[in-house]
Amino acid sequence: MKTALICGVSGQDGAYLAKLLLEKGYKVVGGSRDAQMSSFKNLERLGIRSSIQFVSISINDFRSVLQTLLKVKPDEVYNLAGQSSVGLSFEQPVETLESISVGTLNLLEAIRFTNQPIKFYNAGSSECFGDTGSLTADENTPFRPRSPYGVAKAAAFWQVANYREAYQIHASTGILFNHESPLRPERFVTQKIVAAACRIANGSNEILTLGNIDIARDWGWAPDYVEAMWLMLQQNQSDDYVIATGKTHKLSDFIRVVFETVGLCWENHVHTDKSFFRPTDIAEGHANPAKALRNLEWKAQFTMSEVARQMVMGSTSGDTIIGK
Repeated sequence: MKTALICGVSGQDGAYLAKLLLEKGYKVVGGSRDAQMSSFKNLERLGIRSSIQFVSISINDFRSVLQTLLKVKPDEVYNLAGQSSVGLSFEQPVETLESISVGTLNLLEAIRFTNQPIKFYNAGSSECFGDTGSLTADENTPFRPRSPYGVAKAAAFWQVANYREAYQIHASTGILFNHESPLRPERFVTQKIVAAACRIANGSNEILTLGNIDIARDWGWAPDYVEAMWLMLQQNQSDDYVIATGKTHKLSDFIRVVFETVGLCWENHVHTDKSFFRPTDIAEGHANPAKALRNLEWKAQFTMSEVARQMVMGSTSGDTIIGK
């Protein structure tokens, strides 16, 4: 039985990854800053909390990381921890940089120090690319991040590459484009849209206020993407991979599908406000996931429209609407 340590197990990706690994027969250890106080509501929602062992770990503290690795003795470590909101990173740039960049460095250095054959996955982000315009980004596209979050993820990416080359650690980064699910917290715009649409369909008179709805992104289904994470660590050679659907849509398209799913016309319920715009933003995001298909035999299974509909159907309010 393999043992996997998931740092950030309480988040969307951590919960779906834990479920996948349990189904594959792993012993799953979930890492959290304070495992005794965390609610782990996503794990409860997936019905797997009781199947996971938990450990308190602060990835910003090297001693905490090293002690955890020596105690757990994992075969695989998945680093999904750290501040995860692009918008919040403008308000908390120092915390964002430290939790992502320093945390990743501590994990890599602890793996090197233990001298054990631990395979390491690092959660990268398409935010590293910045605004590539109509250019389709792949693993060789230069990084020009436009947010503190993107800067932190870019730094972590190069740390992983350096440790892989300098110390022959099996370390891979998944450069994931946007991926959604009903487990997304409402601070993410996709879930904010879904939650508001369901409330309005249930009788609320509110108007949904958003920022720039002309931005374009490649949206996928989170449970698909965690399988790509696992596949990276099953390869003989570690490497970095762009994970995406390869199809880009405007946010207004996502809004339209969500509101149509609950039987509404979105133009009657959505207002844009320039005060919601970010200081710098990415107008478009285009991805080329061909390498993942070629090397991992991985391909996204769901389109943006299917993702949007599943988010509505998976929401508490949405269950009521769809049932009508």
